[in-house]
Amino acid sequence: MCKNKKSFNVCINDDQIILMTNDKTLLESLESNKIESHYHCREGYCGACRVKITSGEVEYINEPLAFIRDGEILTCCCVPNSNLEILLD
Repeated sequence: MCKNKKSFNVCINDDQIILMTNDKTLLESLESNKIESHYHCREGYCGACRVKITSGEVEYINEPLAFIRDGEILTCCCVPNSNLEILLD
């Protein structure tokens, strides 16, 4: 994970903002804020946690094996590098 802990805003579905740090995965931050998000493996293998990202940048702590289209991220294995805007199903 990142050595220097930093905080970022994550805007979800254009109406909810949570504060997260880069020492937790996006999935862990969603869970700690009681926001439902699909997942299965937590390792980037299955792709069940795939969401659309409309703004911002992430870094992967595990290189994902699941297919990711442009404009998508896997919440289970990424941390933010900036403020994010995502769309959950």
